Amino acid sequence: MGNELMVFVVMVIVQVAFAGMIIISKLVMDGGMNAFVQSAYRPIFATISIAPFAYFFERKTRPKMTRSILFQIFLCSIFGITANQNIYFIGLKNSTPTIVSAIDNLIPAFTFIIAVPLGVEKLGLRSIAGQAKFWGTIVCVGGAMLLSLYHGKVVIGQLGFHWKYAENTDKDVNSPHSNFFLGPFLLILSSLTYAIWLIIQARVNEKYAAPYTSTTLMCLMASVECIIIGFCVAPKLSEWALNPIRALSVVYNGVVATSLTYFLSSWCIEKKGPLYVSMFNPLLLVISAFLSWILLREKLYLGVVVGSIIVVAGLYGFLWGKKMETSEEDIEVNKEKINQFSKSIDLELQLTPKANMKHITESKTEL
Repeated sequence: MGNELMVFVVMVIVQVAFAGMIIISKLVMDGGMNAFVQSAYRPIFATISIAPFAYFFERKTRPKMTRSILFQIFLCSIFGITANQNIYFIGLKNSTPTIVSAIDNLIPAFTFIIAVPLGVEKLGLRSIAGQAKFWGTIVCVGGAMLLSLYHGKVVIGQLGFHWKYAENTDKDVNSPHSNFFLGPFLLILSSLTYAIWLIIQARVNEKYAAPYTSTTLMCLMASVECIIIGFCVAPKLSEWALNPIRALSVVYNGVVATSLTYFLSSWCIEKKGPLYVSMFNPLLLVISAFLSWILLREKLYLGVVVGSIIVVAGLYGFLWGKKMETSEEDIEVNKEKINQFSKSIDLELQLTPKANMKHITESKTEL
């Protein structure tokens, strides 16, 4: 009971950490920080904070690096950090934390869509589990489209509380955006790149059993890539200057929202499995909406609320189907093991002298 409570608390902490990243990133970008500069700093601090773990924990157990694995890690840096984070932060700058958190729930659906043609996942429309995954994916995407295209009336207005840092931003997060569609669209694209990274990262984990080392290399490569892109877009050194709130943002994003959350999520996956961890994604939506309403004076619109509810409902439908499918696979595996064991016992009965038959028959009966 205590262990389960600990895992639950850790996952809540992980979601709070992610929500904090969204809020503070939105804050500094509305305050004038370039989104590409923000994206470049994150992998730098992530590399610095993860590298010691790779050195001390895996220096003696690290497997041999091959060109194939190194290339796959390079692809992970492209899709998982460089493309994902640059698109993500631009989308966040042109959107709100609530929309960001809602669209993040599309990641399992996109992963499923990509995994099916690659043979990693089975569609299985003839089974209830397959239908649940399919329709859950459709509902998720539909909710995201509604959230992106429909604004609607204000459901919850601004809070009277004003945070001093929010008052210094260049624009109000609730002001009419001429690019209101651009933000959600880029965030959907960001979820797609993240799903591609999950598929590639799974291959890396299978072939290279050194997660801290592979993550350090991935962040290091992404740091170089993001710095090059950042200086192409923002060549002036003044745009890279860090005041206290910007420094807090980039350090927090690299150390807490990347290194710490990676470690905690990995620990929870080991204890309870990836499905349990993914069930906490909708909690990020609630925390982000609450914090952005309090700190960033965000209004909640009807389209955002309804679209978010649809996305979360689709996510749980998908996860329910996935859980059912996993249970069915476990049952089939256990049946196969029992059948194989029974066949081996029968073979022993045929080959063993009568003096030992009684003992073998008792073993089969106990099974």
